[in-house]
Amino acid sequence: MNAVLDFIHANRDRFLDELKQFLAIPSISALPAHQEDVKRCADWAAAEMTRIGLQNVTLFPTPGHPVIYGDWLHAAGAPTILFYGHYDVQPVDPLELWESPPFDATIRDGEIYARGAADDKGQVFMHFKALEAHLSQNGKLPVNMKIILEGEEEVGSANLDDFVRAHKADLAADVVVISDSTMFDRGVPSMCYGLRGLCYFQIDVKSASTDLHSGMYGGAIANPGQVLAQMLSQIKDKSSRIKVPGFYDDVQPLTDEERAEFAKLPFNEKKYRKDLGVAKLFGEPGYSTLERVWARPTFEVNGLLSGFTGEGAKTVLPAQAMAKVSMRLVPNQDPVKISDLFDAYVKRIAPKTVDVTVTRMQGGKPWMCDPHNDFVQAAARAIEQGFGRRPVLVREGGSIPVVSTFQEELGLPSVLFGVGLPDENAHAPNEKLDLGNLHNGIIASALLYEEIGALAGGSTA
Repeated sequence: MNAVLDFIHANRDRFLDELKQFLAIPSISALPAHQEDVKRCADWAAAEMTRIGLQNVTLFPTPGHPVIYGDWLHAAGAPTILFYGHYDVQPVDPLELWESPPFDATIRDGEIYARGAADDKGQVFMHFKALEAHLSQNGKLPVNMKIILEGEEEVGSANLDDFVRAHKADLAADVVVISDSTMFDRGVPSMCYGLRGLCYFQIDVKSASTDLHSGMYGGAIANPGQVLAQMLSQIKDKSSRIKVPGFYDDVQPLTDEERAEFAKLPFNEKKYRKDLGVAKLFGEPGYSTLERVWARPTFEVNGLLSGFTGEGAKTVLPAQAMAKVSMRLVPNQDPVKISDLFDAYVKRIAPKTVDVTVTRMQGGKPWMCDPHNDFVQAAARAIEQGFGRRPVLVREGGSIPVVSTFQEELGLPSVLFGVGLPDENAHAPNEKLDLGNLHNGIIASALLYEEIGALAGGSTA
């Protein structure tokens, strides 16, 4: 390993220049105007995979953006890693809040600023460089490696499940490694063993065929904006408990061990509140803040639209109102079942004075693994060597739907091996990645392959 680690240290500056090239491509999957940029980014990633020594590198077309596959399968008898990441990024709006151009990577105070730096190009690139170090110095890897990168993660991975089902034999492995998550805090590396799932909806409320004069018609018909507000207020009670019947029936409760471990983490609620800029924290009674954001289900209003919202006054009675809402789900909650329950409840509380439509949008299952399994422990050893500190075990409030897909379709456990930080503005202006964490992450990734390669019983080499 000395030659591998020396190579990583010696090429640190070159790696950074190459990462800037990756980050410069505006691969915004949500915007049709960037369709060619997404394809150009896929081409860049595929070319880099080929350059570093991966084989069978292929761009597979989908109804959306392409999936990239590559492999190296010459470690006879060793386990096989299936690495997953994504090369698409979020839109950059509001652009005026960026301190430097979002696709012109800029280094300030030991951090690289660009859209995709943390989510997920920087973390994918981390594995590219770890693989390059092994292949360039040893001519081989200590494990078999399969890589798939998608270009639609930021728009719900609409075509990935079909790709996985269609390529089950090609994707056979022993473990999935994903680097698309964060450390608990700066200087506190972590291993994530649980993710919340997601249900996302749009609720449309309509009355008249057009906006009306509120003086002439106000009092004669129901106001969709007010009706929608009243409906939303009936979904949660004052203590933040969700009122949809059956919503909590399948929730897997936190264990006493988990609650005790969460309580040991270096979490400062006062600092957390101050960093968020809120006057007071709020949530479901009986649970700590970490328990609420990691292991309890939620309902949130993500957006509202109705009537006149421009400058000045316009006495209008809106013809329609719209809300985008989501629910985060925890282990054992099924998004299809929850969607059915939610749809029925909304229609039940909707008054007959308006037309209400509930549209199901994105969704994903929650996921949790045994944090004591061999693969997680191998990753923990690699992180400890790379970062100089044993990682803590955490759960996350966000969703990575493909983790459940890999578990259900391929029967594979997953290791979430992220080096981002909670304050790195993923999905927001001034996204960034700490360069020290990137460098240590390359080292830890190289060590991870050694640690997993040392485990007995590779079944797919």
